[in-house]
Amino acid sequence: MEATMLEPRTLAPGDTVAIVSPASWPEDSVPGWIADQVESWGLRAVVAPHALDHRGYLAGTDADRIADLNNVIRDPAVRAVIASTGGCGSFRIAPLVDTDALRADPKLLVGYSDITALHCVWDAAGVPTLHGAIAGAHADHVRRLLMEGARTVVDADTRALSAELTTTGRVEGTLFGGNLEMLARSVGVVDLDLAGRIVLLEINRAAGLGIVDRALTQLRYSGALDGVAGVALGSIDQFADYEDRGWTILDTLRDHLNALGVPVLGGLPLGHIEDLVTLPLGTHAVLDVDHARLMVTAPTATDGV
Repeated sequence: MEATMLEPRTLAPGDTVAIVSPASWPEDSVPGWIADQVESWGLRAVVAPHALDHRGYLAGTDADRIADLNNVIRDPAVRAVIASTGGCGSFRIAPLVDTDALRADPKLLVGYSDITALHCVWDAAGVPTLHGAIAGAHADHVRRLLMEGARTVVDADTRALSAELTTTGRVEGTLFGGNLEMLARSVGVVDLDLAGRIVLLEINRAAGLGIVDRALTQLRYSGALDGVAGVALGSIDQFADYEDRGWTILDTLRDHLNALGVPVLGGLPLGHIEDLVTLPLGTHAVLDVDHARLMVTAPTATDGV
């Protein structure tokens, strides 16, 4: 599905970026660190009132977390939203996001992992997002995505474990995806239509191979993966020494990905790694498996790949 994209405008110096915690609570220093980074780019940072609340593993009550998120969506001064962390809890508020306000005033969301639930909401509304974080070696690329309408070119690392699943071919389509388990759990909650799209998958070793298998099985049997154009596979190096009754993560993934019969590019520096590359979701992309490269258009301006 080539979704209609409502392009947020490119940020300019002085624009406001909001920092929210829609899932778990971050370490106390994190919102301030993010604010300092954003302000070093010439932007203004505001931290949502409940960003450091604690309620078990959640950053406060569902009512407070969705209030923070909807308030910044509805605030015309706020031009982008950064999730302070992932963890758990985004799905609890996903149905309550003010998508009418988001469509009326599109603004980018930055986050990954559990924030995949909100990427699904943004995508259903036709608004692109940024899958990643502002930390690490590629932080300046986030600035360029927000402020310069930059395109993203990601080269695969042939030494990475997931590179062993790379096939051949070249496909184009809208890029969308995120955390595998969160995508699977979105079935029946958010309209997840991946037909004709390049699917980004990042997998965190939070459980054994059976959880990976269940998630991919759910996505396949629900029809969510019917007609996908290709798969962009992030890091699975966390599973490097893990084996379950003779199978590795490669065996589990190969079983499902081969069944799709589409080009797969592994070895991409995406997911739960120290220096992940942030890239847009919901924009046009080229998955050039033969040259081990993923190219993604800008989320805020027309930019050919």
